[in-house]
Amino acid sequence: MLSLTQSLLPRSADLQAALHADPNGFPFKTELSLAPLLAFWGRKFGDDTSAKGTFVRMVREQVKQVPELMVPITDLGVIERHRQLVDLLMAGIFAPAFFEQEFSAVLVPFQLKSFYATPPFDQLLRGEDGTLRGRVNLDLPMVSAMRLFFAYALVLERVYGVDLIVDYPLILTVPDPETGLDRHFKMEFDWRFVEVKPVGTIPTLTDEVRRRLRRDLLDPELLREVLPPERFVFHGFTIFRAIEVTDQEVLSSLERDLIDKESIVSSTRFRALQAKLRTLFRRPELRFGLAALDGDQVLVLNYGAEGEHACIFADSRHHTVAEFRGSVYERAVVQESPLIVEDLAEMPDRTRADDDLLQFGLRNIIVAPLLYQGRVIGTLELGSPRPGDLDATHLPKLHQILPLFSMAVQRSMEELNARIQAFIKEKCTAIHPVVEWRFRKAVLKGIEHRAEDTDDAGVEIEPIVFERIYPLYALSDIRGSSTQRSLAIQADLLTQLGLARDVVRAAHDAKRLPGLHELLYRVDKQVGKIQSHLHSGDEVSIIAFLRSDVEALFDHLQTFGPPVRERIEAYRAALDPRIGTVYDRRRLFEESVTRVADGISSYLDLEEQTAQTMFPHYFEKQKTDGVDHQIYVGAALLEDGRFDPLYLKSLRLWQLMVTCGIALRAHRLTERLPVPLEVTHLVLVQHAPLAIRFRFDEKRFDVDGAYDIRYEIVKKRIDKALIKGTDERITQPGKIAIVYTQSTEAHEYRGFIEYLQSLGYFTGAVEDVELDELQGVHGLRALRVTIDLGNPRIERRIALGDLQAATGGSSRN
Repeated sequence: MLSLTQSLLPRSADLQAALHADPNGFPFKTELSLAPLLAFWGRKFGDDTSAKGTFVRMVREQVKQVPELMVPITDLGVIERHRQLVDLLMAGIFAPAFFEQEFSAVLVPFQLKSFYATPPFDQLLRGEDGTLRGRVNLDLPMVSAMRLFFAYALVLERVYGVDLIVDYPLILTVPDPETGLDRHFKMEFDWRFVEVKPVGTIPTLTDEVRRRLRRDLLDPELLREVLPPERFVFHGFTIFRAIEVTDQEVLSSLERDLIDKESIVSSTRFRALQAKLRTLFRRPELRFGLAALDGDQVLVLNYGAEGEHACIFADSRHHTVAEFRGSVYERAVVQESPLIVEDLAEMPDRTRADDDLLQFGLRNIIVAPLLYQGRVIGTLELGSPRPGDLDATHLPKLHQILPLFSMAVQRSMEELNARIQAFIKEKCTAIHPVVEWRFRKAVLKGIEHRAEDTDDAGVEIEPIVFERIYPLYALSDIRGSSTQRSLAIQADLLTQLGLARDVVRAAHDAKRLPGLHELLYRVDKQVGKIQSHLHSGDEVSIIAFLRSDVEALFDHLQTFGPPVRERIEAYRAALDPRIGTVYDRRRLFEESVTRVADGISSYLDLEEQTAQTMFPHYFEKQKTDGVDHQIYVGAALLEDGRFDPLYLKSLRLWQLMVTCGIALRAHRLTERLPVPLEVTHLVLVQHAPLAIRFRFDEKRFDVDGAYDIRYEIVKKRIDKALIKGTDERITQPGKIAIVYTQSTEAHEYRGFIEYLQSLGYFTGAVEDVELDELQGVHGLRALRVTIDLGNPRIERRIALGDLQAATGGSSRN
């Protein structure tokens, strides 16, 4: 038994063109004859005395009276001349009850030419010359190869007893003359009434030849060699039946198409999908639409796939979910099942989105939600310009395709999101979740407008600016950190110079060379230079001196004896292996700074989670010698644009309370540090909103505009500000300085201070002082109040109830 698998047979071709294009023709001789049918009847009904047997014998006798029906028929006019008798013969093949419904015919063997057929076959499948018309799912060469294969298969079966199993479904596609839509049929050939008559001696098939046939089944040269076509004649007729499989074929084709990731992101392929849906639903004017949900955005593909770009998202119209409130789309999504509107023109309470459908020429529509893992990810719509053209009878087919399109939309959106995220990561690094929607929108718009043949690297993003944003800034800084770092460096350099002096002194004691004495002098000179004060550049110059003038001599000096070697080993042991210098005091200082900054940062991160539940806002922090954090809040930052001053007031109060919590934790931490440190705290107030712009070159937000730049200047210089007429800095350990410009700002924060005093956060009187003019900035004032570092209430997490009590509101739903 031999078999032919589906993988060998690709593509499609026009049957009539393929038959006419066969350069070699069909090599076998074929004879149309009714004799095999008469012989079959003779074998089956020869002795049958039933009514059917009697009828068959009667027909056979009548045929015998017509000699030209008993011999091979070369002129089909013979069939027409004896039409009534042929009808009686064919009644044994075609059931009369289904004669008007079936697509069946009797063909000349291997010629695909009919001489008798049912009315549906004649109307749809018969060409003008009588041959089978339509496209078959084989390419041109394979049509000829398959016809030859079937012929040889019949020879092998009838003459040699070798069965060849062909399990590939042959599909015939024909346009419907009424609708112009394709119809698909599975072709079935019945060879029972085809006899294979050998001519002369039957060629012998050895075991070796049979093995070769199994290995090279479709090799025409091998087949012609071992089974010459002129040695066989096909005699009789073929019964052909076409079983309509349009729905199955379209669904299978849709499945194959939608597996491809380009299936719904290419306008060309989208049009092909629409054509197949027209075939599936038998509606030549059907219009197909898809919509995908992306946050608050709806990406709606144009009906009829009329876009000009290669990307579905470039051809899509972008809307907000709010634009579809009350429309047929929202109603379908809410009910989570298909919604049928028989006539949009007659539908009451139409929305603007519904009217847009009418303007597009649609009267009848079915809208179905696309679900993925239980959530709505988009919609699929089928529309028609004819009222009532689509109705509930189409729902079974619709339910079959919805999962396919859900998967395709989900995959396309995942790929789009991956592209957007990759672009944002490249151009903007990490983006705060609150404003990510705006970056996605900008990147998506950039992808839409890029040139069709360019990749994402060529995408340009529009400026990202947020207007009327309220800034909240606070800083917790280590007091005098620059001075303490300088002292630590100075101490380490003096230690290293001292160790170097010990080496040189020991070497000079071993060998009193003038050069060593001069080197000792220069070491002492370096010590004297930094003994009282460390200047800029001293660290670099001293390290360079030690490495080039002292350490370079060590390999030679250690030959001066054990005392010198001991001093060199002590010098080298004191160096940090990572940087090659003494790093003792600096290590203790940097460890202390890091512990303070990390403690503040982790506490701030924890409390920020609470703040985000109050109202979404942009938050960023920076660690240096301390931690500063910046908050931006406003309607423009949110996709839905909802905002109320109550949330701003709550965040300002939260910031004051968090700063108190930072002060308490820093105070307790500094008591356990290797190097005692003091931390100061400052809050910068600005009630006037400003605009912020994302700087793509610096990958961060910054204020936008000349006027708003003053805010950034104040941020950078305020921690060094002095109380006017004094040398006292406004920032002091154990206190919070609240810097402001307008009296309204001071009034609001005095109210906060009073409330927090009632909770025990603050103690003592509130100072209100004027600050010295900073470079380019004047008119600054500050409120300063002492934090009660002994109050245990400050230590616990901030409760939303405390904020609500002060602001008289509640957190945002």
